Amino acid sequence: MADESSWLEVRRYLVENRYRLGVEAADEYSADRRVAGTPLLAPASWIPAEPIPLTSVRLDFESDAVFTGVTGLETVARRSLPFRPDGSHYDSYADAIADLASPAVFENRPTYRLIAADLAGPQPMLRFARGNYFDSINTGEAAAHEYAARRLQPDMSQGLRAAIGDPWDPARRPINVAISTLTIRQETGDSSFFLHWRDPAKVGHAGGLYQVVPSGVFQPTTDEQQDFSLWRNLVRELAEELLGHPEGTPISSPFATRLEAGLDEGTVRAYCVGLGVDPLTFATDLLTVLSIDSHVFDELFGQLVERNEEGKVLAPQPFTAEVIEDFVRRQPMQAAGAAILQLAWNHQLG
Repeated sequence: MADESSWLEVRRYLVENRYRLGVEAADEYSADRRVAGTPLLAPASWIPAEPIPLTSVRLDFESDAVFTGVTGLETVARRSLPFRPDGSHYDSYADAIADLASPAVFENRPTYRLIAADLAGPQPMLRFARGNYFDSINTGEAAAHEYAARRLQPDMSQGLRAAIGDPWDPARRPINVAISTLTIRQETGDSSFFLHWRDPAKVGHAGGLYQVVPSGVFQPTTDEQQDFSLWRNLVRELAEELLGHPEGTPISSPFATRLEAGLDEGTVRAYCVGLGVDPLTFATDLLTVLSIDSHVFDELFGQLVERNEEGKVLAPQPFTAEVIEDFVRRQPMQAAGAAILQLAWNHQLG
């Protein structure tokens, strides 16, 4: 059991060194689990040979499913938590973050928890049950903390990471999924894409790293059944992160209606290119690409924000081999974002 000061020291080290630690953590897994040569991890069944139209991925929801995987993860994770000033110990990693290192956005909201996935078979499928945001914090972020602690003290055990085992197995841990989308303004010979820098003072996960935009946890906002849609989640996050719309923008808004019309007419194209796990935090992302013809993009995104509640939106980046190579191989990029960029280039989706 750590004291508060040593726990905070490890936490700071983790936040300041996320990119390097993630690259090193990926090296502990076999090369055939790496997605498109990036640090992101996935089994073969999670990566389709060709892009899948997003709306053709079948979603199943098992409302009564209960996590019955590896027991004792909470007990193992608690070993690295600090004591409170009154001498009691924190019950979870999320509790410790909330008290000692809380970012601006940190709420335990309901989520859709992944329980099965197959994106490489004849019928691409994702199956979900009910979950909570802190479930992944208490396992994945705690496992990242444990990994960082071992870098500072090599004799530290890796009990939690060992207990979890294969991080892509939903029977081993509760898995929340973020829908991470590479947004491309498509124009012949002059396509561009957008990235987000995640401010560590504002977010509890992946602070200090670049990521594709938008990216948000797959979760209901108002109605569990109506919101159970990859497309609705993508549109909601797109409005929030690129236009600054209030959280939970109705799917019936003019923006959402115009996007859906573009999807029907073919001027907007949405693809799923895979699913993957971050090697450090075990954060799990659905890898998607949204390609919008330039005239529709300019109609929809006349007023792009420069900052949002989670960080800074970068100026448009040219969709070229050189720029993509730079972000994928040399910049501090979230593993999922690097994989999406590389896959989008491999499939020539821009």
